Amino acid sequence: MKLIQIGAIAMGMAALTSCNSKVSIWQDEAKVNAVTTSTMVTDLVQVIGGDKVEVIGMMKAGVDPHSYEQTASDVAAMNTADVIFYSGLHLEGHVQEGLEKRAEKGGDVYAVTKNMSEEELIQPEEEFESYADPHVWGDPELWVKTIDVVVEGLSKEAPAHADEFKKRGEAYRKQLLELKAWSKARIAEVPKEQRVLVTSHDAFFYFAKAYDFEVKGLQGVSTENVSGVKDVQDLITFIKERQLKMIFPESSVNKKGIETVASKAGVKLSQEELFSDAMGEPGDVVELHGESYDRGTYIGMQKHNINTVVDGLK
Repeated sequence: MKLIQIGAIAMGMAALTSCNSKVSIWQDEAKVNAVTTSTMVTDLVQVIGGDKVEVIGMMKAGVDPHSYEQTASDVAAMNTADVIFYSGLHLEGHVQEGLEKRAEKGGDVYAVTKNMSEEELIQPEEEFESYADPHVWGDPELWVKTIDVVVEGLSKEAPAHADEFKKRGEAYRKQLLELKAWSKARIAEVPKEQRVLVTSHDAFFYFAKAYDFEVKGLQGVSTENVSGVKDVQDLITFIKERQLKMIFPESSVNKKGIETVASKAGVKLSQEELFSDAMGEPGDVVELHGESYDRGTYIGMQKHNINTVVDGLK
């Protein structure tokens, strides 16, 4: 079912909806035309959809989804898409409000986190607009729960390919569980007393729960939470008291704050950024510890983060 057009959700939408044609936006109308938000969701839909789906990802590598502002091209793509997938749990901030309204009006819009139970989600210490921590991809075993949502959404649009989407989903499920096992084996190389992860913002609570880490972020769960002087001083004190070897910047967060903390605390700042709210550039293949992986994929993103943390702390 094609998504219905709704009222203006971004400046300039009226002009776009009057002149847009699917041909100018999509390369192949015969495929399921899907719009996605974060890079993690984009990768998920591409993996499960394969060559039966054309995906336009709104957010690119290094983009912070918490504060993302839609562009005119985003609006055009959404207004002509067959289906839209987003992360949910208000990772996308006010963008989610527009997507929820579209869903209410009959559009095919899916939050990939919708099958996660309240017990599986983490409520941050700070009040994050009364929503659970949205950084669920930190645990591959939890991210597995997004697969069925994508299979459901794509199968509705292309029932003839439903079996293929299901098979791809099952294969990917196996890969993610293997990733979790690989990650736990690597983390085991870090003594438990050294498993303390300090980063730019609180995006690693699910990572911490999955791998028995203590985590501290300079900023809160949302990067829109600005750190103050007390936040900086408290983090510096924590680093000194715990005698940490290294702290970590993030690819989607300005490094200035964490650099200041590192300098004042007298601790090393990792030369490698962690991927928190966005993956790397597609095709950014690295070889490390006898294997290669693409940091522009979810699996590659996770392997990069695990290797960076383990190599930095052990």
